[in-house]
Amino acid sequence: MLELKARKLTPAAFAAFGEVLDSRGSESFPINGGRTQRHHALARVEIRDAATPPLISIFVSQPVTLPLEIELLERHPLGSQAFMPLHEERFIVVVAPPGDDIDPNTIRAFVTDGHQGVNYRAGTWHAIHSVLEKEGEFLVVDRGGADNLDEREIGIRVVLP
Repeated sequence: MLELKARKLTPAAFAAFGEVLDSRGSESFPINGGRTQRHHALARVEIRDAATPPLISIFVSQPVTLPLEIELLERHPLGSQAFMPLHEERFIVVVAPPGDDIDPNTIRAFVTDGHQGVNYRAGTWHAIHSVLEKEGEFLVVDRGGADNLDEREIGIRVVLP
């Protein structure tokens, strides 16, 4: 079984898999008569076909136990998938680059700090949602459709530093 130590999530470390969603330090500008600061275009929604429009959902997830045992990775080949915590929930992110096969040497694990979200690029392999410490609510933006999910069995154990 592959064991990964989840490291700190940073934009540079996650760049091969998508974008880190984090308004801290991002460019912004005032809107709504100056009462709102817009942190614009933190990520790009990818839809590789026009069959299904982007969806906005809320996921409510139960916390996982550590070490985290992962039995499969999934990918969404036709669109990106973004997760943004609504109440400062920390979560574990396990990812591998797009492709038909998953090379164990390319799998990475990260842990968010509660303010960060992620946007997985279309086709990026990732573990199911794995929130830490408490039940979590997440704003999710993705492409729907039964044709947008592939799964592969795998054995991974994730530990925190």
